[in-house]
Amino acid sequence: MQLKIMPKKKRLSAGRVPLILFLCQMISALEVPLDLVQPPTITQQSPKDYIIDPRENIVIQCESKGKPPPSFSWTRNGTHFDIDKDPLVTMKSGSGTLVINIMSEGKAETYEGVYQCTARNERGAAISNNIVVRPSRSPLWTKEKLEPITLQSGQSLVLPCRPPIGLPPPIIFWMDNSFQRLPQSERVSQGLNGDLYFSNVLPEDTREDYICYARFNHTQTIQQKQPISVKVISVDELNDTIAANLSDTEVYGAKSSRERPPTFLTPEGNTSNKEELRGNVLSLECIAEGLPTPLIYWMKEEGTLPFNRTCYRNFQKTLQILQVSEADSGNYRCIAKNALGAIHHTISVTVKAAPYWITAPQNLVLSPGEDGALICRANGNPKPRISWLSNGVPIEIAPDDPSRKIDGDTIIFSNVQERSSAVYQCNASNEYGYLLANAFVNVLAEPPRILTSANTLYQVIANRPALLDCAFFGSPLPTIEWFKGAKGSALRGDIYVLHGNGTLEIPVAQKDSTGTYTCVARNKLGIAKNEAHLEIKDPTRIIKQPEFSVVQRGSTVSFECIVKHDHTLIPTVLWLKDKGELPNDRRFTIDKDHLVVTDVSDDDSGTYTCVANTTLDNVSASAVLIVVDVPNPPFDLELTDQLDKSVQLSWTPGDDNNSPITKFIIEYEDAMHEAGLWHHQTEVPGTQTTAQLQLSPYVIYSFRVMAENSLGRSLPSERSEQYLTKAAEPDKNPTTVEGLGSEPDNLVITWKPLNGFESNGPGLQYKVSWRQKDGDDEWTSVVVANVSKYIVSGTPTFVPYLIKVQALNDVGFAPEPAVVMGHSGEDLPMVAPGNVQVTVVNSTLAEVHWDPVPLKSIRGHLQGYRIYYWKAQSSSKRNRRHIEKKILTFQGSKTHGMLPGLEPFSNYTLNVRVVNGKGEGPASPDRIFGTPEGVPSAPSSLKIINPTLDSLTLEWDPPSHPNGILTEYILKYQPINSTHELGPLVDLKIPPNKTRWTLKNLNFSTRYKFYFNAQTSAGSGSQITEEGVTTVDEAGILPPDVGAGKAMASRQVDIATQGWFIGLMCAVALLILILLIVCFIRRNKGGKYPVKEKEDAHADPEIQPMKEDDGTFGEYSDAEDHKPLKKGSRTPSDRTVKKEDSDDSLVDYGEGVNGQFNEDGSFIGQYSGKKEKEPAEGNESSEAPSPVNAMNSFV
Repeated sequence: MQLKIMPKKKRLSAGRVPLILFLCQMISALEVPLDLVQPPTITQQSPKDYIIDPRENIVIQCESKGKPPPSFSWTRNGTHFDIDKDPLVTMKSGSGTLVINIMSEGKAETYEGVYQCTARNERGAAISNNIVVRPSRSPLWTKEKLEPITLQSGQSLVLPCRPPIGLPPPIIFWMDNSFQRLPQSERVSQGLNGDLYFSNVLPEDTREDYICYARFNHTQTIQQKQPISVKVISVDELNDTIAANLSDTEVYGAKSSRERPPTFLTPEGNTSNKEELRGNVLSLECIAEGLPTPLIYWMKEEGTLPFNRTCYRNFQKTLQILQVSEADSGNYRCIAKNALGAIHHTISVTVKAAPYWITAPQNLVLSPGEDGALICRANGNPKPRISWLSNGVPIEIAPDDPSRKIDGDTIIFSNVQERSSAVYQCNASNEYGYLLANAFVNVLAEPPRILTSANTLYQVIANRPALLDCAFFGSPLPTIEWFKGAKGSALRGDIYVLHGNGTLEIPVAQKDSTGTYTCVARNKLGIAKNEAHLEIKDPTRIIKQPEFSVVQRGSTVSFECIVKHDHTLIPTVLWLKDKGELPNDRRFTIDKDHLVVTDVSDDDSGTYTCVANTTLDNVSASAVLIVVDVPNPPFDLELTDQLDKSVQLSWTPGDDNNSPITKFIIEYEDAMHEAGLWHHQTEVPGTQTTAQLQLSPYVIYSFRVMAENSLGRSLPSERSEQYLTKAAEPDKNPTTVEGLGSEPDNLVITWKPLNGFESNGPGLQYKVSWRQKDGDDEWTSVVVANVSKYIVSGTPTFVPYLIKVQALNDVGFAPEPAVVMGHSGEDLPMVAPGNVQVTVVNSTLAEVHWDPVPLKSIRGHLQGYRIYYWKAQSSSKRNRRHIEKKILTFQGSKTHGMLPGLEPFSNYTLNVRVVNGKGEGPASPDRIFGTPEGVPSAPSSLKIINPTLDSLTLEWDPPSHPNGILTEYILKYQPINSTHELGPLVDLKIPPNKTRWTLKNLNFSTRYKFYFNAQTSAGSGSQITEEGVTTVDEAGILPPDVGAGKAMASRQVDIATQGWFIGLMCAVALLILILLIVCFIRRNKGGKYPVKEKEDAHADPEIQPMKEDDGTFGEYSDAEDHKPLKKGSRTPSDRTVKKEDSDDSLVDYGEGVNGQFNEDGSFIGQYSGKKEKEPAEGNESSEAPSPVNAMNSFV
């Protein structure tokens, strides 16, 4: 496969940077090194149309290169310019540049003309363009007398500028005497010729200082026209003036001031022509007059306007097409339109073209005997004429050269020799301009040379093109080959591209492209080599990009930018805001991978870009920051449409701070009644800026508005002006009207008075009316001041009354008020409930029934019935003490209720009373009832005493709440081995009169767990547990840790299973017995031993589980004795585990605590009222105590 050779490019594609590089390299490859003989080449010259500043020296540039160094000469206006004869003219050393010193003396106009430079050496002559030198001019306006202009409103007007002709043409603008630009609009605008056009005038156009200014940029001067005075008179004013001088039958009619369809002020007529040169800006203008002001539209007939090159200026009155070409020729139509009609004008555009290059001639380097050609092709409109010159002389009269042949725009060379070297000029011209190009033919015989520096290191990012330069020269033209590595073959294949300038391109460089490359140039005269080194680097990447952020003003925002790069490259990270530098503000800090902005403000909104640069590549990532906040307050509040009971409020919204306003909140202040207090009036959507507000009479209103968005509410606006509404009668009456007696013989009428805002006028009063509901009496009324209560005395007890309260003021009465019912004062009930019956449901619950009392005897609102009950004495006749009476209240007309929380095996007494709003009636006769037996509580204590080798003694206290007659105690116990496994369970019944029991025939050195409870005829009570250990021997008993609050782990070794121990025991049995006796003598018999609370998961399933939430003991508590539960109780010093009493009743009996039970026994009553204490016998509580699980262990 052959290596690709890229030909020289004829056209340069816009926007492709690599191609620009290639083109530059190709041109440099054709350049002859300056150490070789070569004809002159013009390198710098002044522009063709050279406008100079007459206040400065004239410098006409002409620079050239060649070998030998060229000499320079000039022509002026076609003839030789002898600079030696003019002392003001000098030529720079080693250059052809002329300097004409006119600052000391002389005038610029003297040196106007057409200049041309010639650079010559032994190989030929190159010439410059014809340089037309002209001094700039900024002439003054000619003196003229400008008459004031008076015209009628609505007429059109054109103020002429007609600036002086300058060089270059001036820039025109209109200003006033204060150097302020005159405002322009669709109605008033400046034309391309500088005139000021008014489509129609208005009275505000009247002024005396319409001034046209011309700015001449080249000389930095501004010239000014005389001010123009314009006075615009309104139609009414003009008619009045004329009518005063005319008869009554003559009426002035100003047609020009009436509305009219458009007509064009410029251009005139229906059609016009426009010619423009290729590459310039085509500007088309249409300005119309009319009333109302016309609008201008543009279109191209039989085509469309070029999208990316079209722009509109001067309020769409000017159409501009950039970089116009022949394809833009055609008819363009402008349309002027207003409400009364439309007109159009067609502009025929013709695009001409000065000559432009298709193929400009290029320098030609040939070796003796070679062939070549110079090509000069240009285009234009009209078609340009091509002419050739040789060394600045027309080729027709130049010395003959047998090696050349002219064929129109091409010169063909064959079998050239050294004498064929020359500089040829190609001139392409038409009526719009010319092109001149120098191109030499240099005949040389040179071996190859490589112009690129040796051992150049190229570093390229992976997957990007790699370009290895090999600029060369040689004559004949050398061939180029590339090799990779020390022994590599010539590079071939699709992965390499060889350009005509010697550059090797690797379109997609990979890691394996790294290495040393060799460029070899060969021709028949020799060979040249050059090495280049290529390194491939990893691309720089942004692996964590900054993210879009919306933050509230005053907060902090952070943008993150994490960069990954080749380890051999050092990146620099730059942060930009809106493509510019970050503000110089301490709030902006850059810390490693973060940009942090504190105290964010509105100006911080924008696009933030992180740019990571290395010497080889750069990457960027951007994020937008939007700063939001609550809206700014509305402003410009205005009250309109002011009526008696409504007004329209309008306002201007403040800035929404990038978060749309969702609603406006309107508040009002009543300066007459509540100055300084603002009240909510209404809310309107955020798209609305007016609100119709409903008002109340006799109020001095001020309003303010707040805006709200998703972030919150703005500050209030400034208050509006005050608005006082007229007084009116009240439109509402007092609310919350009630009639209740405070004494049996009065009626207290109360109401919630109107506030000042609701009074609707001065002199607010109330008309209070009442009469008995069930009588035929007329209404009794009284008018009272602005108060909230009136007392009617001398009323019968608890009689219904009809009541009404009406508001009135100085204007009139409020609407007829609603009638409400009340009652005069209550008295205590007179009769007690009868037929009280008690049914015992179970040992803790009883049901009570009674007959209701007659309604008339209640003498008030029936509140309910109240049961007083207390425990009289228990069947066991023990624990006599005073206890309080308990109270249950049953609301309404209920005739039965449940008594919960009774103690088993107890006698109770109760009575019932009726209750109204005044208090309780008399009590019913006492009823006595008793509760059956219940299960007992756990024994109060259990302790293990007198442990021996094979026995343990248990000692206990009876249950604190036997709840009946004890029938027996039940003791269950089982051994616990060394692995804490439970053995078989032994069940034992003990008579109820016992408080101590000794267990014999137990295993020595064994731990036992005991479960102990009492029993009545109702069943077994709660268990108490304990653990004990039989002794090892008499000497093995150690004193317990007296008073320890926690059970201690026992140190026991099951030595009975050891063989050596059995033998030892047989030998020293007598000694052990003696030691045991001594130990008991020396130590206290009933020591205290620490216990370890433990429940074994393998306990006998027959044993009921005991609840221990946190090791605390509950205490019985009633309304007389409220004690907190004890936490973390220690084992008593006598090794007794105390069982605290607890109350399992459904309510706590206490003052002010109410509860209820339904008819099925659920709680509906209320505990309330006073507490009474009476002597009673029996236990304090029949509740079962909470179980405690405790284990004693010996150390």
